[in-house]
Amino acid sequence: MEKTIYDKMADKIFLSGSKLIPQLFEMIADKDEAELLMSMPGSPEDLAKGVGKSVDQVDGMCRTLYVKGLAFKSLRDGQTKYKMCRDLIQFHDGTILWPEATKAYHDLWQTFMETEWPDYARMITKLLPTAFTRVIAVEEAVDPGKQKILDMDSVNTIIDTSEVLAVTKCTCRVIAHKCDMPVEACIQVGNAARYTLDRGTGREITKEEAYALIKTCEEKGLVHVTMNKSHVGHFICNCCECCCQTLPLIISERLNLTAPSRFCAQVDPEACSGCGTCVDRCKFKAIDIIDDVAQINEEFCLGCGLCYGTCPETAIRLVEKRPVDFIPQ
Repeated sequence: MEKTIYDKMADKIFLSGSKLIPQLFEMIADKDEAELLMSMPGSPEDLAKGVGKSVDQVDGMCRTLYVKGLAFKSLRDGQTKYKMCRDLIQFHDGTILWPEATKAYHDLWQTFMETEWPDYARMITKLLPTAFTRVIAVEEAVDPGKQKILDMDSVNTIIDTSEVLAVTKCTCRVIAHKCDMPVEACIQVGNAARYTLDRGTGREITKEEAYALIKTCEEKGLVHVTMNKSHVGHFICNCCECCCQTLPLIISERLNLTAPSRFCAQVDPEACSGCGTCVDRCKFKAIDIIDDVAQINEEFCLGCGLCYGTCPETAIRLVEKRPVDFIPQ
C-alpha cells in the first residue's frame, strides 16, 4: 500500500512503521500544511515556489506551523527560514504545548507513550552513543570538602548565567496525569526561553522565581534533568518517576535514556541510623538497608541527591564518581 504523506512525515523523524505518529501528524496538520512541512527547510519565498502558493499564504502557514510546534524558524542571511521538527523529542515537546491542542490529541500522545514508546526507547539506547539528557544534582547534597561543583553540574549557575528564563508546563505530566506534582515546572534557558516566549507557550520568570521553583521541586522529590552537554543552558526539567518519558524505563529496565550526574551517593556508616528514609526517597531503587545501615548500589544511583534532603542525620552526601569528560562536549 502506498504511503500517505503522514507516513512519510513519520519516516522523516525516524519513526517508520509507527501506527500512531502518522495519526498524530494528521490530527494537527491538514494536507496543505503537511506538504509544506515536507518541503522544508526554506524561506517562505523558497517554499512558495515548491507548493504553488503565494508567498503571503506560505508565510502565514509557516507562522501557524511554528505556533503549533511542527516547524522551527531561524534567521539566516537576513531571511527567516523554517524547518520541520527533526525528531520525536521536538515533535512531542513542541506540539503538546500548542495552546489549542485538544484533549483527544493529548490522549493519543499518551497512548503512544504507553504502547509504542518503550520499544522505540529500547532501540535508540542501542543506537545512540550517549543519552540525550543528564541528571543534575541537588547542589546542597554535594560534599564541598571532596570535590568542586563545575558550572555544568550546577542548576544555580545555569539559572544565574542565563540572560532570559521562562517556565513551561511539563509535557509529560500534561498528557499523563499520573500524579499531583507541579505541572508548570520546566525551566527554559536562553534561546529555549526566547523560543517559548515567541510561541506563547510559556511565561517569562525572574531568576528569583526560578530558584524558588527549583527549591519547591527538590522538596517534592522531582529530579533535575538537563541537556547532556558540557555547556550550561537550554532547559532544566523537573521529572517525576511516573509521567516522565525516561524515568519509568530507567527504573524498570535500567535503560540508558538519561545519563547520571557526575556524582554518586555515599553514606557515612557511623552517622547512619538505618531509618530507611533514603530508601523511600530514592527514585531509582539504589538504596537498601543492610545490617541497619544504608547501602548504595552505585550502578543504579544516578546522583540526583534527593536522598540528602530527607536524611535526619545528614549521613548521606554526593561525592564525585565520574570525570569532567564524562559529559559530552
